[in-house]
Amino acid sequence: MGFWDVITGRSKPKQAKLDALFAIPDAGITLQTELGLVATGDGAVCYRAAGGPGFASAQDDLVALLRANPEAPRITTGTDSYGYTWLEIDHDPVDPANPDLSGLCTDLHAVNDTLESQGYGPGLLCSLVPFTAVDGRRLGLVYLYKQGTFYPFAPSPGGGEQRDNILEIQVRDALAGSLPVEQDLSRWLAIWGAPGLD
Repeated sequence: MGFWDVITGRSKPKQAKLDALFAIPDAGITLQTELGLVATGDGAVCYRAAGGPGFASAQDDLVALLRANPEAPRITTGTDSYGYTWLEIDHDPVDPANPDLSGLCTDLHAVNDTLESQGYGPGLLCSLVPFTAVDGRRLGLVYLYKQGTFYPFAPSPGGGEQRDNILEIQVRDALAGSLPVEQDLSRWLAIWGAPGLD
């Protein structure tokens, strides 16, 4: 923070640690071997869309960029009941037991980085990588953009808006050495109806 920022009472927003996304493939191996959770190969970025044609153009350019690769994943955008936009990246895994998490993380990083570089960083909320298990358990590994940390969100297999807190704690403990896990449990927000977890 500079002298002028101190005088005017302004502070610069904390720089996101987007490279933390590249730790997800190793975390995926840990979740598979220790808890039987396998990545679906899909992911999503959640943000509050800015008004005006500038943001719409930036979002359209971003989607076009992701689709430019001949082996591009399916890209869709939608708005949830809270008004947040989810940009979904759906990779068809060649081997469902071993999805390409590295490619997915590169795409998630590109979405976050592109929106950030075009001045829309303050609207970014989180990135999500869903996991499933053969017994029906579901897990979302959530990256908090503004914190640079991860937390597990596990809807209860029984349905409804109930969380599987035991699984969330197991995931936290399993990943403590490989990911920056969010320590403030009040930031472990429920993301009901998020892509890949509904």
